Amino acid sequence: MFGLSELAVILIVVAAVLCAKKLPELARSAGKSARILKAEARAMKDEDEPAEHRVIQGEVVAPDRQGAQRRRQ
Repeated sequence: MFGLSELAVILIVVAAVLCAKKLPELARSAGKSARILKAEARAMKDEDEPAEHRVIQGEVVAPDRQGAQRRRQ
């Protein structure tokens, strides 16, 4: 009678109608989770790459303090 794709569309429409009040909250939390995952993946990638020395004009940084500065950022 119904194919798999038609049944899936009907279930999505029914879920949207019944859960209309909670959909914005679910979308917001999914977006936050995606941003956190992206940030963590970027941080892991940055850890794998060799560290670059950053020099800011007018600031003197001791070599032993560079690692402490990166950890604070």
